[in-house]
Amino acid sequence: QVQLVESGGGLVQAGGSLRLSCAASGRTFSSYIIGWFRQAPGKEREFVAAIRRSGGVPNYADSVKGRFTISRDNAKNTVYLQMNSLHPEDTAVYYCAAESGLWSTAVQAWDYWGQGTQVTVSS
Repeated sequence: QVQLVESGGGLVQAGGSLRLSCAASGRTFSSYIIGWFRQAPGKEREFVAAIRRSGGVPNYADSVKGRFTISRDNAKNTVYLQMNSLHPEDTAVYYCAAESGLWSTAVQAWDYWGQGTQVTVSS
């Protein structure tokens, strides 16, 4: 089992940057695929990015490719989401999630979730 805690959200102007962190508890952090999802008001939760257990080539939603970068530090049990060139439509609650099997963009495929951190991008 793993517990996830997100941090780093806040208010930023369009074009600005934020870095989100997802800190995990548990000795088996490196055995999990870690993903980031987001949910805007009135919308369904959607996949943003995911990174495999040992790093490697991450996966991104088309809407964030070239602007967001996911990375992980297994020694610190932490995954990061660097968000650059933010748009007002990036405004959402951002969640990190952990998956012990095969990664998927489907919300229901992920085993563990954090509580979320709010990101607000003003125009």
